[in-house]
Amino acid sequence: MKNLKQLTKRLALLLAFCMAIFACTDKLEENDGQLAADDLDFTISEDMVLPLIGAYSAVYSRGWEDPLLIGVRGDDVNAGGLGDQPLFADADVFNYDNNFWMFNQIWENFYGDIVRIVSSRETIQGYKEFAVTDEYIDRADQYMAECKVLNGFTHFQMSRLWGDIFIIKSSDIQAELENGVKTKEEVMQYISDSMDEAIPFLPDARPNEREDVPAGVTKYTAMAIKALANLELQNYQEVANVTGEIINSNKFTLYPDFYDLFKKEGERSNEILFELQFSDYGTESGTENFHEYGPFGPSNWDPVVETAAGGWGFYEPSLKYIKFMLDRGDQQRLVTSVNFTPRGIEEIMSDPDYTTLPSYISNVTLDGDVFNDYPRAMFGSGKHYLPSVDLTTGRTRYGSGKNLIVIRYAEILLMYAEALTQGASGSAGSADQAVNLVRDRVNMPLLSGVTNEQVMDEKFAELAMEWGVRYFDMIRLNQYDELSYEGRTFIAEDEYIPYPLAQLDLLPLENN
Repeated sequence: MKNLKQLTKRLALLLAFCMAIFACTDKLEENDGQLAADDLDFTISEDMVLPLIGAYSAVYSRGWEDPLLIGVRGDDVNAGGLGDQPLFADADVFNYDNNFWMFNQIWENFYGDIVRIVSSRETIQGYKEFAVTDEYIDRADQYMAECKVLNGFTHFQMSRLWGDIFIIKSSDIQAELENGVKTKEEVMQYISDSMDEAIPFLPDARPNEREDVPAGVTKYTAMAIKALANLELQNYQEVANVTGEIINSNKFTLYPDFYDLFKKEGERSNEILFELQFSDYGTESGTENFHEYGPFGPSNWDPVVETAAGGWGFYEPSLKYIKFMLDRGDQQRLVTSVNFTPRGIEEIMSDPDYTTLPSYISNVTLDGDVFNDYPRAMFGSGKHYLPSVDLTTGRTRYGSGKNLIVIRYAEILLMYAEALTQGASGSAGSADQAVNLVRDRVNMPLLSGVTNEQVMDEKFAELAMEWGVRYFDMIRLNQYDELSYEGRTFIAEDEYIPYPLAQLDLLPLENN
């Protein structure tokens, strides 16, 4: 068995190698090109927005594999089968091969982002040192605080996947590595403290109220990430404090239509605290900033717009989730979250308890696209589906130009309710009120005296297919029986994925 010292050395070498690559190709991204760091003139204060844009670009340029691996182990999602990624399907059933390319790629994706973010923050510090007006000094402080929020987000996702990781908060990489690998608890506390440092310098606004960096992070984004970190720490009183402050700000409201929330109509709405921004700029061709939604889409469909391309079928809502929603009569959230195929409908009806389905269960979406049978999956993720009629004329890519929601107000309300049902006290009303706001939007009956179990059920219904919320809730609460479904067996050792073999192999293996 490899000892921890050798493991740390190997991870350190990996990160140093990654940093060296980025140091040699240090670029600050602009909307229409790139600016080399050596060409910067720190006396031109208005240019300090350029490294900030580079930091956002690092976070927005998510690999398609990132949200898939983050979410696939929950009982709300299954990996599509019969494809060319058998090790992804293995990960879904908790059989981890640390030679799987996806583990390594996601590790490099996130640490690569962290490198760019800390570099951007330090570059902005350079501009601040030459700033001659209070306006630009304040702007530099805000931009550096935004980088801290983005850095916190990346560390948060990495630690939820791997548990113990390096914390990188400066470009003095040798010093950072000498601090060693930190436990998940230390990482989450670092994120919480870092958000406290950032909040005083951030705009007191919703992201959709920002004009300088449209939909950029604000103090409420930082507070949401702080709440998420404290949820992982099971510090429920702090979760209640932070989410209660967001609620009491009266800045955020639930988008009226749950279905449209996940379409272009709901982008940059008053519900959004953090959303990755993409666009095809309303043009038929040319420049396009996009997330690859192909993994979420069907490989066989009849879209209303016949030129619309399909997808790969890698991410499938589970039968367990669908039956859970049918049992609740949770119509709006079910038809939003799941796109059905004929084969999937037949599979549901093969269960004697579901031989008769409601009329709203159909392989035709509310926007008229028809999901046909395809080999890899029986269902598609509706939250990652963009109706073909919403595509810009001339664009054919599945989900072209669609934003990717990360944190929304409904999750804040449910975290607040969860904290209260775990014994915390709150200043933003009762758990009943928070849960019922979420339920009322989708015409679900209101509850009284909600329990923690009911709150977790509500999170399951509301947040399925979104950033692994369900999976991380279940492992935090040690509810392994929920994850042992449809032939799976989950044990404590399955909580984290292993460090990638490609990183461990950077030094010769040694045995204890």
